[in-house]
Amino acid sequence: MKPVLVVVFYALAFTACKNEEKKVEMPVATTDTAKFTPAMVVNTKDYSCGMPVTAGISDTCHYEGKAYGFCSTECKNEFLKDPKKYLVTK
Repeated sequence: MKPVLVVVFYALAFTACKNEEKKVEMPVATTDTAKFTPAMVVNTKDYSCGMPVTAGISDTCHYEGKAYGFCSTECKNEFLKDPKKYLVTK
């Protein structure tokens, strides 16, 4: 009886090894946010602080059909309080 059990054990072990797990690639969370380029926005400087958008765009917003870039969320929020005030001084 023992030889039969050994054969069955090995048969099951080899069969199980052939069943490979399917590897599913999951998206990896990163600390990087979406990358914005100066070509994606209409402004050349951050209206809130005056920093050139070529130095880096951290956040954007849309206002009257145009995309504007900002160095930070705080600057974007400041702009959104009164966009017309900033756009008049272009």
